[in-house]
Amino acid sequence: MDIFLISDNQVSESKEIPDTVPAKGFLWIDATHEEVGADPEAWRNAITRATGVQIYDPHMTDTLNPNHPSYFDSTQDYGMVVFRKLMLNGAADAGDKSSASKTVSPESEGSKRRIPAALSKLATQPVTFLVMDHALITVHERYSRTIEAARTRLLDLCNKPEKTPHSTRPPTSPEDLLLRLINAMVDQYLDLRQPLTTQLDRWQRALLDPRRPFKDWMALLDARIELRKLENLCEEQHDAMQELRDYFVDIDDGVEISRAKDLLLVRIHDVMEHITRVLNHARRLESSIESAVQIHFSAVAHRTNEIMRTLTVITALFMPLTLITGIFGMNFIEMPLLKNNAGFWIAMAGMVAIVIGMLVFFQRRRYLESQALDRR
Repeated sequence: MDIFLISDNQVSESKEIPDTVPAKGFLWIDATHEEVGADPEAWRNAITRATGVQIYDPHMTDTLNPNHPSYFDSTQDYGMVVFRKLMLNGAADAGDKSSASKTVSPESEGSKRRIPAALSKLATQPVTFLVMDHALITVHERYSRTIEAARTRLLDLCNKPEKTPHSTRPPTSPEDLLLRLINAMVDQYLDLRQPLTTQLDRWQRALLDPRRPFKDWMALLDARIELRKLENLCEEQHDAMQELRDYFVDIDDGVEISRAKDLLLVRIHDVMEHITRVLNHARRLESSIESAVQIHFSAVAHRTNEIMRTLTVITALFMPLTLITGIFGMNFIEMPLLKNNAGFWIAMAGMVAIVIGMLVFFQRRRYLESQALDRR
């Protein structure tokens, strides 16, 4: 558990939760699910002593729920945000490997197929934010790259008490720190756009490759499922941020909004815009998959039509020949050309003439044009 006291461009770190509400500045109390789950009641009592705010039982349950969707709720004393962040590469190594494997490899029992690397990065985990007047409380899994980066920056500020012209400005309020953390989490989704696009482009080329049939249909289905999950996730995040924005506006109680509040609203609108970009990108990728599949089946149907046209022409050429051989195969005693020494050659010449005539007819009706000529 990490505890930081942030005030007036100064940051100090503590190992224990203080017993009193800070007179100046605010507290950032960061804990993991394991630390809270070990003794939830003792942890809640410590938070109450440090902040003067009692966390409600339903919110304690939501805090420890690893499958909770992104949402926002508020009381008279605090606001609660649950935001699902990406569980990137380090999570599976530094975090709980058993839970990570369940999330990163969503494969059915007995199945040997695996989701491609680009899609396995869409595994998420919840981070709970409790924003109060003088404190921000975060609860997350054992490893969080965003929380770790914010913690490192604050520790750097602790080691540099002198303010330099280009030094990083510490958060001015719990709401400011909350939006900084969420904005960093949303940026991780933006970083996934390029690998996802590359993976789908690879599938599109494989779908339209005429030299080899496409066989990775289950992976393509998994991709569509994961993109649909990402779309739903972004919608939940956007709704949560919209409710958080309304919460920031409503807590002014009709008083004129200060410059600090304006900056918070600008920051939250920036977060919502980033979420919208991720949502639009997920929808474009899903639409690209559907378009590629439709083009694939159209190309397959075109090739099938070409094959059927060739077979139809061959069948049409042999039909009159079959008729002639069938006629001469009748068991009549007297038939024309049977006793003629040149009968065989006359029949063969007639068959060749019929084939040549039909080929000329088909050529004039454009039945025998090659695919290369069609492309021209």
